[in-house]
Amino acid sequence: MSYYLGLDSSTQGLKAEVIDTAAGKVVGSFAVNFKNDLPEYKSPSGYLPNDDENVRCADPRMWVAAMDMLFDRMQKAGFPMAEIAGISGSGQQHGSVYLSAPITDWDPAKTLADQLVPILSRAVAPIWMDKSTDKECAWLTEQFGERLRRDTGSPAIVRFTGPQIRKFAVTEPEAWAKTKTVHLVSSFLCSVLCGHDCPIDFGDGAGMNLLNLHKLVWDPEITAATAPDLMNKLPPVKASNTVAGKLSAYFTKYGMTAGIPVVVWSGDNPCSLIGVGGGSFGTAVISLGTSDTFFATMQDFVTDPDGCGHVFGNPAGGFMSLICFTNGSFAREHLRDELGVDWHFFDVTACAETSPGNGGKLMLPYYEAENTPAVPAGVVRNFDPAAATKAEQIRCLLESQALTMRRHSAWQGDGSFKRIRVTGGASKSETFRQILANVFQAKIETVSVANSASLGAAIRAANGIEGTPFDDLYAKFCASASVIEPDASLRGLYDGMLADYAALEAGRG
Repeated sequence: MSYYLGLDSSTQGLKAEVIDTAAGKVVGSFAVNFKNDLPEYKSPSGYLPNDDENVRCADPRMWVAAMDMLFDRMQKAGFPMAEIAGISGSGQQHGSVYLSAPITDWDPAKTLADQLVPILSRAVAPIWMDKSTDKECAWLTEQFGERLRRDTGSPAIVRFTGPQIRKFAVTEPEAWAKTKTVHLVSSFLCSVLCGHDCPIDFGDGAGMNLLNLHKLVWDPEITAATAPDLMNKLPPVKASNTVAGKLSAYFTKYGMTAGIPVVVWSGDNPCSLIGVGGGSFGTAVISLGTSDTFFATMQDFVTDPDGCGHVFGNPAGGFMSLICFTNGSFAREHLRDELGVDWHFFDVTACAETSPGNGGKLMLPYYEAENTPAVPAGVVRNFDPAAATKAEQIRCLLESQALTMRRHSAWQGDGSFKRIRVTGGASKSETFRQILANVFQAKIETVSVANSASLGAAIRAANGIEGTPFDDLYAKFCASASVIEPDASLRGLYDGMLADYAALEAGRG
């Protein structure tokens, strides 16, 4: 058999991609949406409502209910479930699940959600959107300072799991004392499939402020300081190609074969790196969404001295970076509405009416508080917008966004990316892709991958079980849809603008 199932438990739903490695094609795509399919959990956006907008938690019962529903849906659709030879998965990073007892095999006569309730020591699971741990981050920073960034790949971050664990242990000590295991979303759902507790992989474990990336073990000092007895409550950490266990007999009721191997799950960002074929050094990925993200395979372990970029484990081996720019499509949509133009003008006409460099016009497009660099909202320009045309203002935004990506990824070695794969809604703009190519002086490729995290999980399953090299799998499932070459004559122009952009950013303070 050559069918491999990749699952992706994201903020808003559960997706599945099944690949046939022999035929080199996707043979099945399925999904469950939390809002539409599981309204009883009252989480239309994937999390429970809370009066405090900084608190974002989900009901872990919803995640396992989605698994039951997804497999039932696949079976009823006539998919040959028995032909699935192995499974892996992707979980939204940084979310955590707290259990009072080990996961044991499931009773097929009951639902997963009903069986989960007795072993939850905490009814809710904080997710990556939670921003309620400022106090805990400040405490960890006071205790460990720069060592957190140097050794765990990131400074103390509010959405990371270590600060969340500390908050729970301090504010609910009795519930913490009853907690026997702390899982990430990824390791939790992997454990559900296997019917026993499974490891955390290096890729997702790095998003906790707890994993020492030099030694690839839980850092004893940081872990001990974060919460009492935390070291004994964490699953072991393993390489991303580890077979975590075998599929529980529970899932035979959906036509699957008990005992097929389950490869340890990883986080959504590491899986997306694999899913777009970006796991080799020299390739970077830019996802142009509400927030723009830049992630890339790293040749050596280095950290961002400014503390904006993060380092995770690369499922293909070694490490990967991730940098989030809050003002992505949010800023593009804001400026478009402000100027009163349509998307064709924004994406095509504006750049046709202007020239590269745009007379040196630059802006800091912080329509909302920015992650990279970490600053409050406030747009800054080096020109008077009233004296600029609409087309000039649009090119200015796009060139400035490309420049900030280059500037804040340079800690990995400016110019080290020879190929950049671009995904997300704004990747449809050929003019923006050309700007990115010229600013980075790299080839820009688009990929026809709709669900990169679940596809990446399926590819990881094939690699971990069959041993098929990643490059062979990329060639089959992650081919480029289009390529734009950089204009080498513009290298000096954008090098100069990069220095000007850095000065503008420094001047804002």
